[in-house]
Amino acid sequence: MRIAIFTETFAPRVNGVVTRLRQTLPHLARRGDSVLVVAPADSPGFCDGAEVTGVRSLPLPLYPEIGVALPSPTLGARLHRFRPDLIHAVNPAVLGLAAVHHAHALHVPLVASFHTDLPSYLHHYGLGSLEPLAWHILRSIHNNAEVNLCISDPTAEKLVARGFERVRVGWRGGVDTELFQAGRRDHLMRCRLAGGAPSAQLLLYVGRLGAEKGIESLRGVLQAVPGSRLAIVGDGPHRTALQRHFEGWPVHFTGYLQGVELAAAYASADAFVFPSQTETLGLVVLEAMASGCPVVAARAGGVPDLVVDGRNGLLFEPGRPEAAATAVRRLLGDPVLRALLQSNGRRQAEDRGWGAAAQDLRDHYLAVLAAASTGTAA
Repeated sequence: MRIAIFTETFAPRVNGVVTRLRQTLPHLARRGDSVLVVAPADSPGFCDGAEVTGVRSLPLPLYPEIGVALPSPTLGARLHRFRPDLIHAVNPAVLGLAAVHHAHALHVPLVASFHTDLPSYLHHYGLGSLEPLAWHILRSIHNNAEVNLCISDPTAEKLVARGFERVRVGWRGGVDTELFQAGRRDHLMRCRLAGGAPSAQLLLYVGRLGAEKGIESLRGVLQAVPGSRLAIVGDGPHRTALQRHFEGWPVHFTGYLQGVELAAAYASADAFVFPSQTETLGLVVLEAMASGCPVVAARAGGVPDLVVDGRNGLLFEPGRPEAAATAVRRLLGDPVLRALLQSNGRRQAEDRGWGAAAQDLRDHYLAVLAAASTGTAA
């Protein structure tokens, strides 16, 4: 197949959407597919087996990882030369409108996939009144697609309730179980994350530092677990505010970590604590599971698709720091439970390889093309 993928965010940025794309592209290349990625102009010209064409964009004020794409008079000619069989709009926002336009102009099917609950984020930035408008815009873009993929059952239910059409659960998250494994545990990394106190109970958060993630609530967990330390891995627009919030507390900010360093961070911690209520899935949860780092997460968004409470992780009611603290204390105080969650978490991760996720996406592409050739619904 010849596939044009439009994405509002791509390398060198670090986030779940970029991880998903960069893990998927090599699998498509190995199957003989040709992929052209349309992405912000600061992306590399060639990446993971795919050619990349850049478009000028300005960062979205509340979410700098996503750009507001500017019109590109050369994009149409580039797509005409590439001759795609289909276009895939990944997490479409502004660039997604261009994907819709070019799919119509080239008379090829459009696939869209929903990854980030941007409308819900607005409440965390004092713009909650704009949520209905944001849903209207996203629904208008997505309903031009032959298929709308989402990555968890709770997200699919939410989209259907919001009037999204032709919703399918597909391209679920994966994890590199060779990279992320308990054997990456490292004493020096633990010392670094724990601020030089490796014998302390070490809690870990990994992800974007945004107001919507609820990271401030982890101060209550630290208070409830005397002597514990917290490492926050990641970066984002809320980092300065978080550093003020945790000033005087045993919290270490690392910025982004990648590759073996990130894997060592997961494997060296005692618990992965994830308070976010806005995740459509949560790839970091899978990475923690694969690394043998027991997960304590909010029962919200797509996370319950991955975490079965008491079996491969612990869930707490969202927005209740005291419930998170209780779950963390339970985990740290029960070695038998901890071992059970580690074992079952690893088993869950092993069932979620990126190869299977990429093949699932490819099967959706093939179904859309088959439907287009016969004039039926995908």
